[in-house]
Amino acid sequence: MKRIDGSCPVATTLSVVGGKWKTIILYHLNENVRRFAELRRLLPGITQKVLTEQLRELERDGIVLRKIYAQIPPKVEYSLTEYGKTLRPVLKALCDWGNSHEQRTMQAAAPTVRPVSRTARAA
Repeated sequence: MKRIDGSCPVATTLSVVGGKWKTIILYHLNENVRRFAELRRLLPGITQKVLTEQLRELERDGIVLRKIYAQIPPKVEYSLTEYGKTLRPVLKALCDWGNSHEQRTMQAAAPTVRPVSRTARAA
C-alpha cells in the first residue's frame, strides 16, 4: 500500500517496537504480568535506566500498562494493554522466524560428512 506521505508501515511499526530491547520486553510480557526487577533478571545486559526508558515509551504508545499498587514496599507491574496484545501475532512470527533461522545457521555450521571415494581409499 502506497502512502500519501511516503512513509512505510514497517517503519511506523519499528518506530514503536524497534530497537534492541523493546521486542524482547514485549516477548516477556506476552503471556505474563511482570515486575520491574523480574524484567531486569530476564534481560541480562540492560541497564535500569534503559529498561525504564523503554517501558515508559511503550506505555506512552499504549502498548504496555503500568499498574502501581499503593503499598510499602511499592509494587509496580507491567503487562500488555489490549492494544499491545494485537502485537501477539507479530511476536509469534518473529519467534517462528528466529527459531527457523537458528536451525538454518546450525545446519550450515555443522560439519559435512562426505563419503570417501573408492579411489581415495586405494591411494
